Amino acid sequence: MLISFSCNEDFLERHPLDQISSEAFWSNENDVRMAVAGCYARIKGTFFDYQRGYLEGLTDNAFVNWGLYGIDNMAMGNINASSGGVKDHIYNSIYSGISMCNFVMDNIDNTTGVDVNIINNAKGEASFLRALFYFDLANCFGDIPLYNETPEGAEEAKVEKSPKSEVLEFIHQDLDFAISNLPEKLYSDGHAVKGSAMALKTRVLLTEEKWTEAASLAQQIINSGVFSLYEDYASMFLNEGQSNNPEIMFACEYLSPDSYHSVYGMNIEYAKHIFLRKDFVEAFECIDGLPITESPLFDPDDPFTNRDPRHTFIVRNPIGTDWEGHYAYSNMNPTGHQNRKYINPEIPGDYTNAYLQDWNFILLRYADVLLMYAEAKNEAEGPDQTVYDAINEVRARPSVNMPPVDQGKYNTKELVREFIRKERRIEFAMEGIRYFDLKRWHTAHVVMPAIKNLVGDPYIFEEKHYYWPFSQTELDRNPNLRQTAGY
Repeated sequence: MLISFSCNEDFLERHPLDQISSEAFWSNENDVRMAVAGCYARIKGTFFDYQRGYLEGLTDNAFVNWGLYGIDNMAMGNINASSGGVKDHIYNSIYSGISMCNFVMDNIDNTTGVDVNIINNAKGEASFLRALFYFDLANCFGDIPLYNETPEGAEEAKVEKSPKSEVLEFIHQDLDFAISNLPEKLYSDGHAVKGSAMALKTRVLLTEEKWTEAASLAQQIINSGVFSLYEDYASMFLNEGQSNNPEIMFACEYLSPDSYHSVYGMNIEYAKHIFLRKDFVEAFECIDGLPITESPLFDPDDPFTNRDPRHTFIVRNPIGTDWEGHYAYSNMNPTGHQNRKYINPEIPGDYTNAYLQDWNFILLRYADVLLMYAEAKNEAEGPDQTVYDAINEVRARPSVNMPPVDQGKYNTKELVREFIRKERRIEFAMEGIRYFDLKRWHTAHVVMPAIKNLVGDPYIFEEKHYYWPFSQTELDRNPNLRQTAGY
């Protein structure tokens, strides 16, 4: 069934007009579930799965080696209509997902004999996923073609761009419907819940700088008491910490041997495509809450001691004793620092095991809700006690246990803003979030040119790079599509 839902990256195939549309299919609850499963299947391969971690290479956190997805070229400002790589991959695969969601929304009401609550729940899931897809496209490309239903024909699919504001309005409509129709419970079985949609809507509001609304919605999630922080930071990103985890609000799910993400395990350990930057490694505080430039606890000859425990969880210690059977730390390591997040040192890092990983890649989690609340509340009203409390809750996670924010030192909106941004960089490292944070803060053009590639050339991020260009192939296929400004 899922094979029949599939389509390639061709323009026309993204808007199929003959996918299981007969009345015979929409006849029972199982058909509904299978159709929605087709929507979830589109998450994989769309940079909503493990591939999202590669976006760290477009930030000051990490370097992506070997030309993977053209990310190293993009970081150098080499992006145009013909450059391909990650931008074309995201554009094509996400529209494929949108097409599947539209297919469900267009046809599901034709189902007979199925309880209306089941139908509305399925529509809520498809609406959430469609919003998830469109939000990434809008963040990457700005103004984009907006399809709220399946085009009637190939010519009807060749539409002009809609302003980003209209796309965001449509996203809000989808998320509001999802919030009204999804169950209010923990996320546990791969299906979106009410909290998933609320967290995504909070992220959308934050991107729009609608601070008061974002803070209010995040507060609703917090007050609901449905979600909470998971005690063990490191294991949250491995199989052992993901079953009924109260912090995970939505994830791309896997189950080996039928579904696993071989390439990411291969690239972060075996082939070593992703490396941490020195500046990022040095951004972790010491356990006294002070930066390494100020803390008397920091020893440059023993930099892994007395550091924020997340340093240990994210940065691989080259002299650690827990990597027996794993590939040599120095092997093909251009920055001197390797990632540890998502890697279980108890599993031998050989070729076979690198190809059988099936931990779920988390896309939304409760720690983000807390820090989004802190950011939105601080921007709306300045730092009150609830802002500090939200930040401190993340820092006080039992496995992290970092000191609370020094309210005497960080006592203005501007200072707390910088503290929150630093905390987000550490907490969500290697999760593919920082790239979008830098863009929504409009600081990427400052941060990125301040770092250099491996041969000492500064990265290039100009104003036009906040949005990506459409591929030349896409422009040729759709004469109504106009290129992104600046390209």
